[in-house]
Amino acid sequence: MNIGTVAERSGLTAKTIRYYEDIGLVKPLRDANGYRAFQDKELHKLIFLSRARALGFTIEDCRSLLALYEDETRASADVKRIAKEQLMQIEQKVAALGAMHDTLSHLVKECAGDDRPDCPILEGLGRG
Repeated sequence: MNIGTVAERSGLTAKTIRYYEDIGLVKPLRDANGYRAFQDKELHKLIFLSRARALGFTIEDCRSLLALYEDETRASADVKRIAKEQLMQIEQKVAALGAMHDTLSHLVKECAGDDRPDCPILEGLGRG
């Protein structure tokens, strides 16, 4: 498969696929003319990477997860550790977003939204 086909099937851009190749996450074969020739194995890795990145895993986490995926002697505890770390980071972000939501909701409710110049939103943003 060429890079366009693999991009379409994986949901990744050709630029992202070339980047993943540059950093060694995928290693497509090369045709005699130098074009990339992706096999099902690389397509599967790219789909794996796409899903992992959509869940917020870093490139290094993805590298570790791919290595574990390919290692039939892996311990599932190693995979779980990486996933738990990512889950903790997501939970921290959710908590931070919740606090942001609460603060902004309060500011919006306090603002009359009329022609007067006083604005609790701007006052709230101006506070340290």
